Amino acid sequence: MKRLFVLVALLAALPLTGCVATSDYMTRSTAAAPTPAADKALVVFMRPSNYGGGIQASVYDATGPGEEFIGIVSANTKVAWQAEPGKHLFMVIGENADFVNATLDPGKTYYILVSPRMGVWKARFSLLPIHDDPAAKYSLRSDDFREWQAGTYFVEKSPAAETWYREHAASVAEKRADYMERWKTSSPEQQAELTVLPGDGV
Repeated sequence: MKRLFVLVALLAALPLTGCVATSDYMTRSTAAAPTPAADKALVVFMRPSNYGGGIQASVYDATGPGEEFIGIVSANTKVAWQAEPGKHLFMVIGENADFVNATLDPGKTYYILVSPRMGVWKARFSLLPIHDDPAAKYSLRSDDFREWQAGTYFVEKSPAAETWYREHAASVAEKRADYMERWKTSSPEQQAELTVLPGDGV
Protein backbone atom coordinates (compact mmCIF):
# COMPACT_ATOMS: atom_id res chain seq x y z
CA MET A 1 0.00 0.00 0.00
CA LYS A 2 2.83 2.39 0.83
CA ARG A 3 4.46 1.72 -2.55
CA LEU A 4 1.15 2.39 -4.29
CA PHE A 5 0.78 5.72 -2.47
CA VAL A 6 4.29 6.77 -3.47
CA LEU A 7 3.62 5.79 -7.10
CA VAL A 8 0.40 7.82 -7.19
CA ALA A 9 2.20 10.82 -5.69
CA LEU A 10 4.96 10.58 -8.28
CA LEU A 11 2.49 10.31 -11.15
CA ALA A 12 0.57 13.33 -9.85
CA ALA A 13 3.81 15.33 -9.73
CA LEU A 14 4.89 14.54 -13.29
CA PRO A 15 2.84 17.26 -15.02
CA LEU A 16 4.24 19.78 -12.55
CA THR A 17 7.87 19.00 -13.20
CA GLY A 18 7.73 17.94 -16.84
CA CYS A 19 7.55 19.82 -20.13
CA VAL A 20 6.79 23.51 -20.49
CA ALA A 21 3.80 24.20 -22.76
CA THR A 22 2.65 27.53 -24.17
CA SER A 23 -1.09 27.94 -24.59
CA ASP A 24 -2.46 27.51 -28.11
CA TYR A 25 -4.81 30.41 -27.33
CA MET A 26 -2.01 32.95 -26.85
CA THR A 27 0.52 34.30 -29.35
CA ARG A 28 3.88 35.88 -28.75
CA SER A 29 3.69 39.66 -28.99
CA THR A 30 5.82 41.23 -31.71
CA ALA A 31 5.05 44.81 -30.65
CA ALA A 32 7.16 46.99 -28.37
CA ALA A 33 6.73 46.47 -24.62
CA PRO A 34 3.31 47.86 -23.65
CA THR A 35 2.88 51.11 -21.74
CA PRO A 36 -0.22 52.46 -19.99
CA ALA A 37 -2.84 53.90 -22.35
CA ALA A 38 -4.06 57.42 -21.69
CA ASP A 39 -5.87 57.58 -18.33
CA LYS A 40 -5.29 53.82 -17.76
CA ALA A 41 -3.07 51.73 -15.51
CA LEU A 42 -1.12 48.81 -16.97
CA VAL A 43 -1.10 45.56 -15.00
CA VAL A 44 1.44 42.89 -15.96
CA PHE A 45 0.85 39.30 -14.83
CA MET A 46 4.16 37.45 -15.04
CA ARG A 47 4.95 33.75 -14.57
CA PRO A 48 8.73 33.22 -14.57
CA SER A 49 8.66 29.75 -12.99
CA ASN A 50 8.82 26.53 -15.05
CA TYR A 51 7.17 24.63 -12.19
CA GLY A 52 3.89 23.17 -13.36
CA GLY A 53 4.86 24.18 -16.89
CA GLY A 54 2.37 21.81 -18.50
CA ILE A 55 -0.55 23.50 -16.70
CA GLN A 56 -1.98 26.85 -17.82
CA ALA A 57 -3.17 29.67 -15.57
CA SER A 58 -5.97 31.94 -16.77
CA VAL A 59 -6.27 35.43 -15.25
CA TYR A 60 -9.31 37.70 -14.92
CA ASP A 61 -10.47 41.08 -13.70
CA ALA A 62 -13.12 39.97 -11.21
CA THR A 63 -13.98 43.42 -9.91
CA GLY A 64 -17.60 43.34 -11.10
CA PRO A 65 -20.28 40.66 -10.87
CA GLY A 66 -18.87 38.97 -13.99
CA GLU A 67 -15.31 38.22 -15.06
CA GLU A 68 -13.27 40.01 -17.70
CA PHE A 69 -10.96 37.46 -19.31
CA ILE A 70 -7.42 38.89 -19.41
CA GLY A 71 -5.51 35.94 -20.85
CA ILE A 72 -3.66 32.70 -20.21
CA VAL A 73 -0.26 32.89 -18.53
CA SER A 74 2.05 30.00 -19.39
CA ALA A 75 5.48 29.40 -17.87
CA ASN A 76 8.00 32.09 -18.88
CA THR A 77 5.32 34.44 -20.24
CA LYS A 78 3.60 37.63 -19.14
CA VAL A 79 0.30 39.25 -20.06
CA ALA A 80 -0.48 42.98 -19.95
CA TRP A 81 -3.91 44.43 -19.10
CA GLN A 82 -5.04 48.02 -19.57
CA ALA A 83 -7.15 48.68 -16.47
CA GLU A 84 -9.29 51.55 -15.32
CA PRO A 85 -7.69 53.41 -12.38
CA GLY A 86 -9.11 52.65 -8.97
CA LYS A 87 -9.91 49.50 -7.02
CA HIS A 88 -9.82 46.06 -8.63
CA LEU A 89 -10.01 42.40 -7.70
CA PHE A 90 -7.91 40.16 -9.93
CA MET A 91 -8.27 36.38 -10.08
CA VAL A 92 -6.26 33.41 -11.33
CA ILE A 93 -7.77 30.01 -12.14
CA GLY A 94 -5.96 26.67 -12.09
CA GLU A 95 -7.07 23.74 -9.99
CA ASN A 96 -8.17 26.48 -7.60
CA ALA A 97 -9.08 30.16 -7.77
CA ASP A 98 -6.99 32.82 -6.04
CA PHE A 99 -7.36 36.58 -5.71
CA VAL A 100 -5.45 39.79 -5.17
CA ASN A 101 -6.73 43.28 -4.42
CA ALA A 102 -5.34 46.29 -6.25
CA THR A 103 -5.70 50.05 -6.16
CA LEU A 104 -4.27 51.52 -9.35
CA ASP A 105 -3.16 55.00 -10.33
CA PRO A 106 -3.40 56.16 -13.96
CA GLY A 107 -0.22 56.25 -16.01
CA LYS A 108 1.55 53.62 -13.91
CA THR A 109 2.58 50.00 -14.53
CA TYR A 110 1.99 47.36 -11.86
CA TYR A 111 3.34 43.81 -11.65
CA ILE A 112 1.68 40.70 -10.21
CA LEU A 113 3.44 37.35 -9.89
CA VAL A 114 1.54 34.24 -11.04
CA SER A 115 3.04 31.63 -8.74
CA PRO A 116 2.38 27.88 -9.23
CA ARG A 117 2.30 25.40 -6.37
CA MET A 118 1.44 21.73 -5.89
CA GLY A 119 -2.23 20.80 -6.25
CA VAL A 120 -4.08 17.50 -5.90
CA TRP A 121 -4.39 16.66 -9.62
CA LYS A 122 -2.66 19.61 -11.27
CA ALA A 123 -0.99 22.88 -10.36
CA ARG A 124 -2.63 25.49 -8.18
CA PHE A 125 -1.76 29.15 -8.54
CA SER A 126 -1.42 32.22 -6.34
CA LEU A 127 -1.36 35.89 -7.30
CA LEU A 128 1.35 37.78 -5.42
CA PRO A 129 1.83 41.57 -5.55
CA ILE A 130 5.30 42.78 -6.49
CA HIS A 131 5.84 45.88 -4.36
CA ASP A 132 7.98 48.95 -4.95
CA ASP A 133 9.67 48.34 -1.62
CA PRO A 134 13.20 46.95 -1.28
CA ALA A 135 12.22 45.20 1.97
CA ALA A 136 9.24 43.36 0.43
CA LYS A 137 9.42 39.62 -0.18
CA TYR A 138 8.59 40.28 -3.85
CA SER A 139 10.16 43.60 -4.79
CA LEU A 140 10.51 45.61 -8.00
CA ARG A 141 13.97 46.54 -6.79
CA SER A 142 15.26 43.00 -6.34
CA ASP A 143 17.62 40.97 -8.52
CA ASP A 144 14.84 38.38 -8.75
CA PHE A 145 12.53 40.87 -10.44
CA ARG A 146 15.17 41.81 -12.98
CA GLU A 147 15.63 38.10 -13.76
CA TRP A 148 11.85 37.63 -14.06
CA GLN A 149 11.66 40.51 -16.51
CA ALA A 150 14.50 39.15 -18.62
CA GLY A 151 13.22 35.56 -18.47
CA THR A 152 9.62 36.21 -19.58
CA TYR A 153 8.07 37.49 -22.81
CA PHE A 154 4.73 39.12 -23.58
CA VAL A 155 1.90 37.11 -25.10
CA GLU A 156 -1.49 38.24 -26.40
CA LYS A 157 -4.85 36.56 -26.83
CA SER A 158 -5.49 34.92 -30.19
CA PRO A 159 -9.00 35.10 -31.71
CA ALA A 160 -9.63 31.57 -30.43
CA ALA A 161 -9.01 32.67 -26.84
CA GLU A 162 -12.39 34.35 -26.47
CA THR A 163 -14.10 31.23 -27.81
CA TRP A 164 -12.24 29.17 -25.22
CA TYR A 165 -13.39 31.53 -22.48
CA ARG A 166 -17.04 31.46 -23.55
CA GLU A 167 -16.95 27.65 -23.46
CA HIS A 168 -15.49 27.68 -19.93
CA ALA A 169 -17.17 30.79 -18.47
CA ALA A 170 -19.66 28.80 -16.37
CA SER A 171 -16.87 26.70 -14.84
CA VAL A 172 -14.81 29.83 -14.13
CA ALA A 173 -17.76 31.51 -12.42
CA GLU A 174 -18.47 28.42 -10.33
CA LYS A 175 -14.87 28.16 -9.16
CA ARG A 176 -14.82 31.88 -8.40
CA ALA A 177 -17.90 31.60 -6.20
CA ASP A 178 -16.49 28.60 -4.34
CA TYR A 179 -13.10 30.13 -3.57
CA MET A 180 -14.48 33.63 -2.93
CA GLU A 181 -16.10 32.28 0.22
CA ARG A 182 -12.66 31.24 1.46
CA TRP A 183 -11.16 34.58 0.41
CA LYS A 184 -13.77 36.46 2.45
CA THR A 185 -12.79 34.54 5.60
CA SER A 186 -9.09 35.47 5.33
CA SER A 187 -7.81 37.89 7.96
CA PRO A 188 -7.29 41.62 7.33
CA GLU A 189 -3.55 40.98 7.64
CA GLN A 190 -3.67 38.30 4.93
CA GLN A 191 -5.70 40.50 2.61
CA ALA A 192 -3.36 43.45 3.24
CA GLU A 193 -0.43 41.24 2.22
CA LEU A 194 -2.28 40.34 -0.99
CA THR A 195 -2.95 43.94 -2.06
CA VAL A 196 -1.29 45.94 -4.82
CA LEU A 197 -0.84 49.47 -3.48
CA PRO A 198 -1.04 52.66 -5.56
CA GLY A 199 2.61 53.36 -4.80
CA ASP A 200 3.67 49.99 -6.27
CA GLY A 201 3.22 51.40 -9.76
CA VAL A 202 6.18 52.64 -11.77
